[in-house]
Amino acid sequence: MYIPNKFKISDWAEITQFAAGARAADVVSVESDGTPVSTLMPFIWDQSEMRDGYYGKLVMHMAAANPQWQSMRSNNKALAIIRGQQAYISPTNYEKKFTDHKVVPTWNYQSLHLTGTVEVSEDRELLHQIVSELTDFHEADRKAPWAVSEADHDYITLELEAIVAVIFHVEKVEAKFKLSQNRSSEDQERIIADLEASKIAGESTIASEMKRLKP
Repeated sequence: MYIPNKFKISDWAEITQFAAGARAADVVSVESDGTPVSTLMPFIWDQSEMRDGYYGKLVMHMAAANPQWQSMRSNNKALAIIRGQQAYISPTNYEKKFTDHKVVPTWNYQSLHLTGTVEVSEDRELLHQIVSELTDFHEADRKAPWAVSEADHDYITLELEAIVAVIFHVEKVEAKFKLSQNRSSEDQERIIADLEASKIAGESTIASEMKRLKP
């Protein structure tokens, strides 16, 4: 991923928090004929075994009917793209709009790219663990969290036969928050106000992120 220095995020806590908030990743791999394919999958980022050059693993599952996992077994290199919100930035927010008019539109966004290798498993015990952990994670904030253990045992057994485990071993982490850090403080304030007033989904979130990270 192309990342100018002003937009590069290196703080590990910031990266981890962003990934946890996004909760799902587009996992891109390449078929034997060179065709790129992608599947969106919720994940848990297990960082318990991190070491130099290894940044933990994304624990996920996909439908067994999805042919992507079959090709992953022979070509296990993959890219996981984790996205935040995004927003159009109008030149009307820039001071130069009123002086030399040397302005153009741009796009603000937050994105995390994880590069690594993929391990696929049909082990039912592992799948039960993955489904249970993912469910517990997403149910945690509910007043009455639901657990996989509450479901009919035979039904869960049948459901597990319809999925495969996908373990993404993270070998490279690239984080980019393009939030107008290259603009003046005054320009940033105008952009924030513009986005806060927007009715387009996600643009107010970009405004909040700009405010949070603004020096």
